[in-house]
Amino acid sequence: MGPGSDFAHNAGPAFSVTLLGVQHAGVNEHAGQLKRGLSLASAAALLFGMTAPLLKRASEGVGTFVAGGLVYLGAALAAGALAWARQGRTRSGVPRAARPRLVLVAVMGAVVAPALLVAGLRRADGATASLLLALEAPFTIVLARLFLGEFIGARVAMAAVAITAGAALLVGSAATAGVAVTPAGALLVAAASLAWALDNLLSRSLADLDPLQVVTLKGGAGALLSGVVALVGRDPPPAARNALALLALGAFGYGVSLQLYLRAQRLVGAARTASIFATAPFAGVGVAFMLGAPYPGLVFPIATALIGAGVVLHLSERHEHRHRHEPVEHDHLHRHDDGHHDHVHRPMPIGAHSHRHGHGPLEHSHPHSEDLHHRHAHSPENKGEK
Repeated sequence: MGPGSDFAHNAGPAFSVTLLGVQHAGVNEHAGQLKRGLSLASAAALLFGMTAPLLKRASEGVGTFVAGGLVYLGAALAAGALAWARQGRTRSGVPRAARPRLVLVAVMGAVVAPALLVAGLRRADGATASLLLALEAPFTIVLARLFLGEFIGARVAMAAVAITAGAALLVGSAATAGVAVTPAGALLVAAASLAWALDNLLSRSLADLDPLQVVTLKGGAGALLSGVVALVGRDPPPAARNALALLALGAFGYGVSLQLYLRAQRLVGAARTASIFATAPFAGVGVAFMLGAPYPGLVFPIATALIGAGVVLHLSERHEHRHRHEPVEHDHLHRHDDGHHDHVHRPMPIGAHSHRHGHGPLEHSHPHSEDLHHRHAHSPENKGEK
C-alpha cells in the first residue's frame, strides 16, 4: 500500500463479508451510472453546441489563433474558479507521467481544433458549421474501437448510425438550399471535428483524473500556445467587446462543457460520450436560426427524428453480464456508493475525492459501463447488451 492510504484490505473471509455487505447497494448505484453519464454528456453537448454560431460572430475581425486562445483561456478560468470554489474534496495534482499526454491534448484540442473551427466559420454559415461538428462522433467511435478496444454493441452502433444519418441529411439539405458555405469551409470544420476526435482519444487516460484540473491545465496550456503562434503570425488584436465575448463563450461552451464531458467519459467511455455529444449541433442550429439562418426545409424533422432515435437507443442501453475484477491499487477520483470502493476513512468523506487505494478480487453481475473498473474483454457469449 502506498503512503497516505487510510484504508485496510485483506484477502481473508472478513474482506469477502465486507464486499457482500456493500455489493447490493452498489448494484443500484451502477444501474443509474449509465444514465448519469449520458445526462452529463447531454449537458456538455448543449453548452458546446450553442457556441459555433456565437463564435462566428464573436470572432469577426479577430485573428484565428487569438480567437482560439481567448476561448480556451475562458475555459481555463472557468474551470479554475470551479476548482477553487469547491469544498470537501481531496485535491490531487496531475501525475508527472500524465503531463506529456496533457500537452498533446492541449495542442490537438485547445490549439489546432479551435483554430480550424474559427477558420471554417469564416467560410460557412453557423447552422452548417454546427451540423458538420457532428462528424466528431463517428470519428471518435472508430478511433475508440481501433485504438482503445472499447466495446461497441449493436445498440451503440445503431445509435451512432442514426445520429450520423440525421446530421448527413441536414448537411445535404443545407447545401442544396444554397446556404453560404464553401468547400474549404466544410473541410476546415470537418478537420476540426477530426482534431477533437483525436483529442478525445488522447484524453481518455486523463478522464480518471480530476476533470476540473484537467480542463484548467489544458485550457491554460492551449491559450499560451495559441498566444505564441498568434504573436509569431502577427494576428490582429481583438476589440474589448470581442475579447469579452470570446472569454465568456470559452467559459461556458468549452470550460464547463469540457469538465462535464470528462466526467461523462469516465462513467460511460469515450465512444458513448462522443455519440451523445453528437447532438450538440442541434443547439447550434437553434441559435443560428435565431440569428437569421435559413430553415433547412422538410428534411429537418426527419433528421431530428433520426438523431432523437439515436439518443433514445443510448438512454435505453443496458449492459450487464457476470465479470471479474482483479486485485489492483491505483489513484483516481471516486465515491463510496458505487459498489467498488469500500475502504474505510475516519471520518468518511462526502462526495468524490482522490487518493491511492486498493481493491480486492471480486466477481459479480450488475449493469455497468466502460468506466475505469470495467474495461474488461467481451466474448460473444458475455456481451450483455439488452
